[in-house]
Amino acid sequence: MTGTPSTPRRFLFGRGSWPETRRIGDVLRAETVGGALLLGAAVLALLWANSPWAPAYRDLGALRVGPHAWHLDLSLAQWAADGLLAIFFFVAGLELKREFVAGDLRDPRRAVMPVAAAVGGMAVPALIYTAINAGSSAGALSGWAVPTATDIAFALAVLGVISTHLPAALRTFLLTLAVVDDLLAIVVIAVFYTGSLRPLPLLAALAPLGLFAVLVQRRVRSWWLLLPLAAATWTLVHASGIHATVAGVLLGFAVPVPRRAEGPGPGLAEHFEHRWRPLSAGVAVPVFAFFAAGVPVTGGLGATLRDPVTIGIVAGLVLGKCAGVLATTWLVRRVTGASLGDGVSWWDVLGLSLLAGIGFTVALLIGELAFGAGSEQDEHARIGILAGSLVAALLATVVLRVRNRHYQRLCAAEELDTDADGVPDVYQQAGPR
Repeated sequence: MTGTPSTPRRFLFGRGSWPETRRIGDVLRAETVGGALLLGAAVLALLWANSPWAPAYRDLGALRVGPHAWHLDLSLAQWAADGLLAIFFFVAGLELKREFVAGDLRDPRRAVMPVAAAVGGMAVPALIYTAINAGSSAGALSGWAVPTATDIAFALAVLGVISTHLPAALRTFLLTLAVVDDLLAIVVIAVFYTGSLRPLPLLAALAPLGLFAVLVQRRVRSWWLLLPLAAATWTLVHASGIHATVAGVLLGFAVPVPRRAEGPGPGLAEHFEHRWRPLSAGVAVPVFAFFAAGVPVTGGLGATLRDPVTIGIVAGLVLGKCAGVLATTWLVRRVTGASLGDGVSWWDVLGLSLLAGIGFTVALLIGELAFGAGSEQDEHARIGILAGSLVAALLATVVLRVRNRHYQRLCAAEELDTDADGVPDVYQQAGPR
């Protein structure tokens, strides 16, 4: 009697394609270097802000440059937050669109988990912060979104320092989760942290944005055409009252992903990502961190750590992010009936969930918007972000270090099993892995 063929098992963290694995590896290397620069800039800012030369640090951040007639006479700190971070979100928009259009996550079954985990990882920290700050000082609740965002560069830099040989599917999960919740954070900023909306500049921004979209759809790469249109879009979005980083996301989404039908070479999204990622990771994010992380911690630190704002942010990043990502992943597995993957353990998911609690760049940005740059609550929020991110990084290091030897042995075995084509044989085998 012939048995019925068994249904192939579905894996939440199954092995992806070799081109996607190689691309994710390249992205991780670039972001790891950027994360190291980010960490260095933050440490430098903290040391300078707590040194005898602290007034010079504050004066540097407050120095105004730019044309007053266009309402762009901004301080250097504002240029870093509004201008340089637009480059960061432009690259994030390119990355997310490329992942869902041409990457492994174009399969909805593979995309649902990191997207759901990002949503859960934002909702639970916000609820924890709100519960801790309910009934506290006036304005404290406005910071509910501060602990919701994961810092891509910082989290991947920690992952690089750990030197863990995580499977590509787990690394893709972390990268996609971080990109998705950073972009969701931009939606939160646009909806909840827009003070006064001026519709006329916002409508006017559609003209250069539309022309930019038409040109990139025609595969135009001339910087002297595209860069002025991008700058005009950014300027008009900034003038509308919506945070100018939204312009970066819109411009990134406008770039087409598929390769050209004729001729070799990368597609336009891949081309732009290759050109702009080093500037984003190596300049934009570290400079923003330099101006945002310099908070004085020499006096009244005990009172700051007892502030519900600080407590809510630390609890949201360390406990909320971990619980939200872990619980949502468990729920997706429960609903779909899928397995985690060959050799993948819940300890791996716990380690990644803790890494997601490293909230720095976008968390600092939201803190400034929620409490006002330079205010006492903003300083408390920055200390909470620094403390929570440090605790989350240390806990993630402990968990993932334990798993490092296991995956190191597996990776060593797979790397030895490689043909002359340079592609590991495990990526040429049939069947779900």
